[in-house]
Amino acid sequence: MVDNGEEKLLAMARHIAKTMGRNESMADDILHIFSNFDARFSLDKLSDKPDELDPRGSADLHRSLKSLDRRISQYLVADHPIWADSADSSAFLDAIDELMAIIRDWTPMARDKSVGNYLARADDLMQQAMFRVDQEFRSLMDRGGESFELTRHFRNGESTGDFCFDSEEDEDVAEGILGDGLQIPVAQPVTDYNIVIDALPSGTIGDLHEISKRMVAAGFEKECSHAYSSCRREFLEESLSRLGLQKLSIDEVQKMQWHDLEEEIERWMKAISVSLRVLFPSERHLCERVFVGLSSTANLSFMEVCRGSTIQLLNFADAVAIGSRAPERLFKIIDMFETLRDLMPEFDSVFPDLYCSFLRNEALTIWKSFGGTIKGIFMELENLIRRDPAKTPVPGGGLHPITRYVMNYLRAACKSRQTLEQVFEEVALTSKDYSKLEDRAAASSSSSLSVQMEWIMEVLESNLEAKSKIYKDLSLSSVFLMNNGRYIVQKVKDSELGSVLGEDWIRKHSVKNRQYLGNYLRSSWSKVIGVLKVDSGSLAPAAMKEKLQSFNVQFEQVCQTQSTWVIFEHQLREEARISVAKTLLPAYQKFVGRYQSLPELAKRTDRYLKYTVEDVEGRITELFEGGGGGGGGGRR
Repeated sequence: MVDNGEEKLLAMARHIAKTMGRNESMADDILHIFSNFDARFSLDKLSDKPDELDPRGSADLHRSLKSLDRRISQYLVADHPIWADSADSSAFLDAIDELMAIIRDWTPMARDKSVGNYLARADDLMQQAMFRVDQEFRSLMDRGGESFELTRHFRNGESTGDFCFDSEEDEDVAEGILGDGLQIPVAQPVTDYNIVIDALPSGTIGDLHEISKRMVAAGFEKECSHAYSSCRREFLEESLSRLGLQKLSIDEVQKMQWHDLEEEIERWMKAISVSLRVLFPSERHLCERVFVGLSSTANLSFMEVCRGSTIQLLNFADAVAIGSRAPERLFKIIDMFETLRDLMPEFDSVFPDLYCSFLRNEALTIWKSFGGTIKGIFMELENLIRRDPAKTPVPGGGLHPITRYVMNYLRAACKSRQTLEQVFEEVALTSKDYSKLEDRAAASSSSSLSVQMEWIMEVLESNLEAKSKIYKDLSLSSVFLMNNGRYIVQKVKDSELGSVLGEDWIRKHSVKNRQYLGNYLRSSWSKVIGVLKVDSGSLAPAAMKEKLQSFNVQFEQVCQTQSTWVIFEHQLREEARISVAKTLLPAYQKFVGRYQSLPELAKRTDRYLKYTVEDVEGRITELFEGGGGGGGGGRR
């Protein structure tokens, strides 16, 4: 009589002989060698008909399976959770371990017909056990997650305060504050997002680990991963929903009104930050605890958990990036660019393995596409300036709305100077419209952003030059250019835009503005001053009287006309008046002196001398007040 251990040894010897022997004779020779080597391998014991000579081996296997069938079946038909009782769960796992051991030990002898039949029964029993274990696994996941609610601190995309998940006690304190008194909740301050949440109790995690070990060992890795990921995926989706993020298709995003989309972008930025810095690291931590020692299963499960939520976040970003390039979108696009840029280290650390590489790559691609979007928005800004028609002049030569819009826009944009410099350095210029920019960048030591800003300023100045030509009065055209040129320089000097364009640009355009003032003086006052010119020789009283009358008419016309013109900026207005006074008053004073020196005219000075020098100076101070209108002259 042989015991069960010796029978297994004999069965293994028979299996080796059958495997290595090419025919029955060779197999017999191998068995003969075994019998000579060890007395336990007698030819009688090694007979190829174990059921006839010694049926105990198969009989022991049969008895073991029958016992395990009874033990496992009582749990398969149980109508209550097995893991509700630790004794039941331990007994169930022990039975599964024994079943796996039997399958493992007897598989080499599966060619034996009776052994093969019993192993088929064992596999069927294992299938049933794994099905029940899968159910228990899901039940544990569901029950364990019910006690935790991450996003009570975020409602409709807004935070109710700083949040902290250091302990359950802190949560209880925060909840207690929200009593009948309706006091504002106070949580522990958080200075960064370095938070990892234990989303399941430690005991539950331990139970899940024990189950996952059995499922993977039994060849049910994918089933285990699916059970895990389906439960945790629901938790993430619910978390994003509570953070206020909607599930939107690309088409739905692109059809949204900009005001609504702005609000959705704000929620997206909060959601993706919380996801990459809190939710996903916590899920990674949980995966590694549940599947400790099973790295491949952990990586696969984590990818399946986070894939859907990550794709939802990235698809929204992609939809915005490929959408409209309207200039007003720039600032939110910059926010999204910076958000993704700042989160790229988190993408690398949270998704380091090959299973998640496509998520990292997609995030990187979309982040770079935002750079192209920013570039495209500046192109659209240039087109907007070019398309602004030169049809209706601004009353009084005042500030044109396009000037105000563009300068305030660029000032606001340059608050994100570092980001824009990164974008313009890294994003290739592909449009044919930018060939001049490329040439400039190659020939200049200035940054790509500086070159870009200079280009936009040139486009704006060209547009203003065209608009100045619609004024029939050359003097008013010069006033228009003075106003807009002064506004441009002032906006550049007192902002980050000045650092981008540089001191040379500011000096050059300050000189240009003085030239506009000179043009105004010549076109407005040259004729008036020309009337006052007197030859060095004596002049007849009649001619002097005629000159004075002509001056009175022309001076009155100019003052009456230009009092309705507007110079918006106080200092520029004073500079223009002073320039007029310096040009006109000396000439007028000299003329009056000559006029009064003539005896024939001196007696009738009050009759023909309408303006004293002081009167002329007073009228000059009334210029450029915009009394007759000047809707474009107000400054903001």
